[in-house]
Amino acid sequence: MKAIVIGAGRGKRLGQLTQDIPKPLLPVLGRPILESILEALEAGGFVRPEVVFVCGYRAEAIERAYPMLRYVHNRAWASNNILVSLMCAREHMGGGFVSSYADIVYRPAIVRALVASPHDLVLACDTDWRRRYAARSEHPESDAEKVRLDGDRVVEISRHVPASEAPAEFIGVMKASAAGAARLCAAYDALRARAGEDGAFREGRSLRAAYLVDLLQELLEQGEPLHCIRTPGGYMEIDTPEDATLAESWWRGP
Repeated sequence: MKAIVIGAGRGKRLGQLTQDIPKPLLPVLGRPILESILEALEAGGFVRPEVVFVCGYRAEAIERAYPMLRYVHNRAWASNNILVSLMCAREHMGGGFVSSYADIVYRPAIVRALVASPHDLVLACDTDWRRRYAARSEHPESDAEKVRLDGDRVVEISRHVPASEAPAEFIGVMKASAAGAARLCAAYDALRARAGEDGAFREGRSLRAAYLVDLLQELLEQGEPLHCIRTPGGYMEIDTPEDATLAESWWRGP
């Protein structure tokens, strides 16, 4: 099993903060975001030379700072989105994988819980997610990748789930066993064969512009079981300059 960090995009909402450095190198809590991610992945058994980083914007800066990682390049990062970025690393998915967004900080215990789960497709979901949105003015709750749950089963995942009906938010970290990875890739290939990368896929987006959660919702609608592990906080996203300012108070909690 490999770890895959999806970090090709620039993070335009961070404005000048990512003018000279890529988002994963942005300092949060006194160190680069990527350093926190790698520490969390190590708790799940993923040593740094076995971590696959999908790079794009200012790739050379990340490669220089972390030469021990394995790199996959998303050459068209400026014209595609998270789902295509993840699929750039599909040659590393055969034995299963844990994937992570590159603009988040989360506790190592989350990765340990994902790896320990017996299920094929497992999402880490924050059940204390609305606390972080209380002080946010630049990133509304409507942008959250919200989930509906039935026990430990995910029954819907979408930004369009009303916040009042969402017990949790997908934090951007998931596990796929070898079997789960195969089904994820097969579903992606079927969608690509049906409409190509530029054909209509979901919520007005093409496959090229799709988010990971778009494919996960597609799998749910096809009857694929998705499970979750719950974390009451212990996670934050750095998407705007405001988030970077609030990070320390979020991490300390109420």
